Amino acid sequence: MLIRFLTLLPLLAVAVGISAKQATFANGTIPNTSTVPEKLASVTSVDSFTTLSHARFPHHTVRIKKSNYCDPTVSVYTGYLDVDQGAKHLFFYFFESRRNPETDDVMMWINGGPGCSSGTGLLFELGPCSIDVSGSSSNGTTWNPYSWNKEANIFFLDQPVGVGYSYADFGETVETTEDAAKNVHAFITIFFEVFKQFEGRPLHLAGESYGGRYLPVFASEIYDQNQIAMAEERSTINLQSILIGNGITDVSTLYQGRFEIECGTAALEIPFQRISSCVRMKSALPRCQALMRDGCIDQFDHMNCGAAVAFCDAQLSTAYWASGKNVYDISKTCESEGLCYAELDIVQGFLDAPETRKMLGAESPGKFSTCSHAVGSNFASHLDKWAHHTQDYVTALLDRGIRVLIYAGTYDWQCNWVANKLWVDKLDWTGHSAYTKESWRAWYVDGEKAGETKNAGPLTFATVLGAGHMVPHDKPAAAQSLVSRWLANQAV
Repeated sequence: MLIRFLTLLPLLAVAVGISAKQATFANGTIPNTSTVPEKLASVTSVDSFTTLSHARFPHHTVRIKKSNYCDPTVSVYTGYLDVDQGAKHLFFYFFESRRNPETDDVMMWINGGPGCSSGTGLLFELGPCSIDVSGSSSNGTTWNPYSWNKEANIFFLDQPVGVGYSYADFGETVETTEDAAKNVHAFITIFFEVFKQFEGRPLHLAGESYGGRYLPVFASEIYDQNQIAMAEERSTINLQSILIGNGITDVSTLYQGRFEIECGTAALEIPFQRISSCVRMKSALPRCQALMRDGCIDQFDHMNCGAAVAFCDAQLSTAYWASGKNVYDISKTCESEGLCYAELDIVQGFLDAPETRKMLGAESPGKFSTCSHAVGSNFASHLDKWAHHTQDYVTALLDRGIRVLIYAGTYDWQCNWVANKLWVDKLDWTGHSAYTKESWRAWYVDGEKAGETKNAGPLTFATVLGAGHMVPHDKPAAAQSLVSRWLANQAV
């Protein structure tokens, strides 16, 4: 969710490098050290962590425990990746597949921001349970029949440090996506190599919003490290695809897309924005694009790029912000400060409750927040979300055979479908010509049109009609169907 305002040892070391460590952590939890499990089923304690290390990652450990959280139909685990000899701690949830956890693929979900917790995706979008806004359930959640763990084993990861339940002992921060990618790769590698039941399983990286920046970089780090592993005859991660929902990937198309959403018919049949505002925006758009091209794209200049972003926001975003509409769904009004949804205030309160923290083993200091302003500001200080050619990572992944799904709800303004279509259309990859020649076609769920899609080779773009920024929340059946087809390598 985007807010306005992150050497290797030979194979022998792998064989002998898994160990359990005795330690006491910030919440007083003592890890279970009786065995070193090769199957998650061996982790049975709901009160204590099993702590695992790996010789190839001497500065990382994983703590994991069983949980009674959320979905009674599957096995659930929570824990921490401890980074830099335990100075930084990344929190994760893991839900086994409802179909066949012994054979189904593995997926990782992250929210965006930068700085937003995956707890939002879990409880408000695609997780096995949803926040109970009525307050009638005994545990604060209701079962979600459209969860993405219907056919996949799935992680929800709070990253980078400072997000959600993730924290640092001494104020350490991660302030660029490239640095965050190293920790994500370490976590995934340790998990697959420790829990051998998942070794070799297809892996899919999924997320939304700032995930359009995160995921291509994370996937590229995994791919590059796989090449090193193959050269050293070590096992690799079976990375298959990335799935980006309403992402921010190529900023050069963002403001043109926002103009079309407000002042054209790309979202609503009749534009909602005032004519005077649209005239001003139309006259400012060419200058905005020229400034972005000069300061952020053709050559990066920190001061000029920052000035370009400030100009574009002032001329092309303020009218929408003043409208009172939900920036994540043009068909709704904004109900709450920050992320516009009143339900997310309930999510934040639920995840901050002492009984929830105890059940999950969460030990982060201070109040839980769905999005961290500090993390967002740290990334913004590096212009991480504006200045980098993340679309070039997508090009490289496609040319190396990694499948990419770009999906977008048509009612989103923040990271809208028009902006995504524009950058995908001009993507410079070997399949560009084939993609250009393909025609758009409708895709259906239960006999009803769910959106339009276009595909060539490993690249698929799909719109989701009537959905906003958070597609799984707005159109849960369509979102789950889309993911099901993608995991099965079927046409959308």
